[in-house]
Amino acid sequence: MGAHTHGGPQTPTPQPIPGVDAIIAVGSGKGGVGKTTLSVNLAVALAKLGHKVGLLDADVYGPNVPLMLGASGQPQANADNRIEPMQAHGLKVISVGFLNPGDKPVIWRGPMLHSIIRQFLGSVQWGNLDYLVVDLPPGTGDVALSLIQTVPLTGAVVVSTPSDVSLQDARKAIEMFRQMKVDLIGVVENMSYFVCPHCNHEVDVFSRGGAEKTAAQFQVPFLGAIALDPEIRRASDSGTPTVLEGENSAHAKSLYDFANKVVTRVDEIEANAPRGVIQIQ
Repeated sequence: MGAHTHGGPQTPTPQPIPGVDAIIAVGSGKGGVGKTTLSVNLAVALAKLGHKVGLLDADVYGPNVPLMLGASGQPQANADNRIEPMQAHGLKVISVGFLNPGDKPVIWRGPMLHSIIRQFLGSVQWGNLDYLVVDLPPGTGDVALSLIQTVPLTGAVVVSTPSDVSLQDARKAIEMFRQMKVDLIGVVENMSYFVCPHCNHEVDVFSRGGAEKTAAQFQVPFLGAIALDPEIRRASDSGTPTVLEGENSAHAKSLYDFANKVVTRVDEIEANAPRGVIQIQ
C-alpha cells in the first residue's frame, strides 16, 4: 500500500472490524429526540433476540450510555494491549463516559475526536459480533465523518420526533448519509404519541406521522413509531432499558418491532451488497 509522506492528507480506505458482521450507526439531525434511548434499547433488544451485540457510545459530548445501562467502571487493557469492553445486559459496551466519569465536560477538538473514534473501533476487543450499534452525537459533524472514514457502515438509522423542527434536521442527516454513500436502514419516529394512562386515549403531542411522511418523501424505509412513554424515560434513567421487560410488555412492544425491522433491513442491505468485488488498494 506504500506510505504517503507527501502531498495532502490521505483519506484512508475504511477497514472492516474483524469478527463484526454489521455496523449500524444511529444518528439524528438534532439533540433531544431520544436517540441514545433508542440506541440502547435497540442494542439490548437485539441481544435479547439472541444476537451477539456491541454498543459503541460515540456521542462524546453527552456520553449517556453508561447511565442508561446502569454500567460503571474503567475498561482494562488486556495482554495484547487491546481495550476490553465493559459488559451490561448481554452487551459489550465502550463509552467515553467510562473514561471520563462524573459531570466534567468533555472538550474535544476534531483530531482528538477522530483518534478516539478510531481507537474505539480498532483497539477494542469486540470479538465476534452480529451487530455493532454506534450511538452518534446529534447533528452532522466530525464524529459521523470519522466513523464513515474508518469502517464500512452497513447502514444508518435516523431518529426524529414528529415536530417540524426535528424533521427539518432529520432531512439533513438523511442527506449527509446519502452524500457519504451510507445505506439508510430507515427513519424511526420517537415520542410519536402519548397514551393517557387513565383512559388509554392516544394524544399526538408533536403532530404524529411527520417522520413517516419524510421517510416516504426521501424513499427511505419507515421503521415505526415509538410512544412518548414516561416508563421508557424512567427505565433509561434507572439503568434498566425498557426492552428488558420482554417482547410482550406493552411498553417494550414498539421497541421490539423497531429492532425486528432493523434486522430485516440489515439483511436486505447485506443481500444486495456486491460480493467479491472489493479491491484492496
